[in-house]
Amino acid sequence: MKKFRIGHGYDVHRLVPDRSLILGGVDIPHESGLAGHSDADVLLHAICDALLGAAAMRDIGFHFPNSDIGYKNISSLVLLEKVRELLEKRGYVICNIDATVIAQEPKLSPFIPDMTQNISAVLGIPLNDVNIKATTEESMGFTGQKLGIAAHAVTLIQEI
Repeated sequence: MKKFRIGHGYDVHRLVPDRSLILGGVDIPHESGLAGHSDADVLLHAICDALLGAAAMRDIGFHFPNSDIGYKNISSLVLLEKVRELLEKRGYVICNIDATVIAQEPKLSPFIPDMTQNISAVLGIPLNDVNIKATTEESMGFTGQKLGIAAHAVTLIQEI
């Protein structure tokens, strides 16, 4: 019997001026972006952590440490592809992903189809196996106060 495994991922980064806002591999027009060693794409980082967690392979920081200059400003789409390769080597396929981005602004709804397309393409899974949602925290907490953006992701993988 082939085993199914679930994983959960979470990531958060501060909003800072003079930086691009990249979410789901999409460059989103906004007055600030996310601080980080890579492109700081919280959505893709949460998905990477969910996938790695489902396979009991630790987390994104273990595989792609911020102390490695080779990952400086790297596209998180590249990291996601590397995570897919790690899963394949371990004998897993991705069944589906469900993720939520938490941001007071900007409104992300217009960008979700492109995010979904990017994730689907990099992971080689159907579009309808990737679900991205966006919500605010009604002006509460650090995301509600526009200090940062967070993302949660869950995934299901299966042994090949």
